[in-house]
Amino acid sequence: MEVLEQVTGVLRDTVGSPWLWVIVFAVAGLDALLPFMPSETTVVTVAVLFGPDPGKLLALAITATVGAWAGDCLGYTVGRQAGPKAIARLQRGPSGRQRYEWAKAKVDRHATMLIIAARYLPGGRVASALATGSLGYPFREFVVKDALGAGLWAVYSVLIGLAGGAAFADEPAKGLLLSFGLGLALVAAIESGRRLARRPALSCTRNDEGRVCP
Repeated sequence: MEVLEQVTGVLRDTVGSPWLWVIVFAVAGLDALLPFMPSETTVVTVAVLFGPDPGKLLALAITATVGAWAGDCLGYTVGRQAGPKAIARLQRGPSGRQRYEWAKAKVDRHATMLIIAARYLPGGRVASALATGSLGYPFREFVVKDALGAGLWAVYSVLIGLAGGAAFADEPAKGLLLSFGLGLALVAAIESGRRLARRPALSCTRNDEGRVCP
């Protein structure tokens, strides 16, 4: 708690600086190529420090959205430029061509989910941008879907931070703990739902004694 209070104290002194917006934009963008960049943590922390200030929170969401979108487009471009060599290796031999067709079909079929939802997984943004770029997914469709995904992510992060900032307006360290706790709880709930959805349904049969399920 003491460390958090020191960190938030330092950040609070920079809240009024224009460099804060540059940092948010840069971190949100670079996270598309450098997965260790704390993009979500940065947005949540700044939202906590802003508290219930609609104007600043809206500006934060817009800055984070544009930064994340720009970074994803850069990742797509890198994948598009580096893709031919990787694809050439992947297509070596009959089995290689089959793997390529399988991967391309997966991207084409699940591109929307990959582009929008992958950013919530560790390293997901990097994999999504590079895969869609290298496998030739249409750029126009990518930028539209990615803008939607980046916007949803930014709003989600700002709202998580707002919850902590509103609850502990004068104690940002506690606000951060609450926000991070809410974020972890949501991730756990989503992961639990995903696992339940993937669980195969039980097939039941009937016999003389009634309904039997394995």
